[in-house]
Amino acid sequence: MLHSNRRVTRAMILDHVWNLSFDTMTNVVDVYINYLRKRVDAGHNRKLIRTVRGVGYQLGTDIWAGREAAGRGES
Repeated sequence: MLHSNRRVTRAMILDHVWNLSFDTMTNVVDVYINYLRKRVDAGHNRKLIRTVRGVGYQLGTDIWAGREAAGRGES
């Protein structure tokens, strides 16, 4: 996957997908991310789209590896 594990902000998504300047009051990105999650993550244990609090989103299949290892006491 091109740019796998790269974090993107809502402003970056608005700019690159819809050519819009960042509007802090819009939730259009959140709505479409929800649509994407329902389609691409349905029926899979590993999720492709991760919300990065305070940043935006991150895409990739190995983004959860660190969290899973931490939960098992691994590093």
